[in-house]
Amino acid sequence: MRSTTLLALLALVLLYLVSGALVFRALEQPHEQQAQRELGEVREKFLRAHPCVSDQELGHFIKEVADALGGGADPETNSTSNSSHSVWNLGSAFFFSGTIITTIGYGNAALRTDAGRLFCIFYALVGIPLFGILLAGVGDRLGSSLRRGIGHIEAIFLKWHVPPELVRVLSAVLFLLIGCLLFVLTPVFVFCYVEGWSKLEAVYFVIVTLTTVGFGDYVAGADPKKDTPAYQPLVWFWILFGLAYFASVLTTIGNWLRVVSRRTRAEMGGLTAQAASWTGTVTARVTQRAGPTAPPPPEKAQPLLPPPLLAPVQPAAPPRPPTPPEKVEPPSPPTASALDYPSENLAFIDESSDTQSERGCALPRATRGRRRANPARKPARPRGPARLRDKSEPA
Repeated sequence: MRSTTLLALLALVLLYLVSGALVFRALEQPHEQQAQRELGEVREKFLRAHPCVSDQELGHFIKEVADALGGGADPETNSTSNSSHSVWNLGSAFFFSGTIITTIGYGNAALRTDAGRLFCIFYALVGIPLFGILLAGVGDRLGSSLRRGIGHIEAIFLKWHVPPELVRVLSAVLFLLIGCLLFVLTPVFVFCYVEGWSKLEAVYFVIVTLTTVGFGDYVAGADPKKDTPAYQPLVWFWILFGLAYFASVLTTIGNWLRVVSRRTRAEMGGLTAQAASWTGTVTARVTQRAGPTAPPPPEKAQPLLPPPLLAPVQPAAPPRPPTPPEKVEPPSPPTASALDYPSENLAFIDESSDTQSERGCALPRATRGRRRANPARKPARPRGPARLRDKSEPA
């Protein structure tokens, strides 16, 4: 990730945190002030009703009660021997161990001894990676099972000639709906019935738990009046499958984003190649049309420097003119000379006259063959006094 992208992401997260802080402050601060005023009124009323109790003694008593509540004590009972209503019975202890390795940490029950805190450190260091491996395996199996079931539904849609793009969208929606039905809506109704919460409180607990936030203001099975040892272990198994489902959803979203990123890069690469090819084609056509008369590109302006700093500029050599193509001169007509004269006069003579000329003039055979090869040439008129007669002329 680039540094600019990282800084922009950090700024976005900080802005998100500040906006959340402002909203939570505006919503919760008036309720806190109201609760503090009510506590002050109750305290003053108690002091007026019991003048023998001082203000310092009452403050010390309230502090002790708060510490006892934080340790898991029940203020409505004085029994210390009944372990079924204890926070540390077997079912509650199992649930507390599960909140450690799932990193939820509700905080409704806290460790008060040094030995328990020391054991919790090593227990978390070993249990958290172990639970992560288990969560990955369960999420893989759960996602595969859901996708296999949705695959049968996709096959039905394809038999109905539904477009494949629409089938993919419907399968994703079904994957989300089935998971929400199993791990969100069903537990909401169960918690409303068992814990006596409202629907908003149940949804709040489910979302806070499955996102591993775990504030601890609402905890399933935290009421000591409910004597159900197997209830909180069952809640932990719901947490396991719910976290596995959300992990599979996040994995699917990550894979989809990775595929989209690869396709986008491939499409951008194809568009870049097409743009480069189009630019090269246009440039070649413009150059072809412009020809050699196209004006040269403007030269870059030289920086203005002081005269002493300027180095002597060598004059550019003038461009060499293109060498003209060699002219091919047409062959000159044959001139009348002493050697060429008999052959020109013999050009129109037939074989019998040619044979007689060979005997009388002794013309070379090569000359006779070359002149006889061009019978279309117009015979020249002899210049000398003697002239060869034609066959038709009388001797």
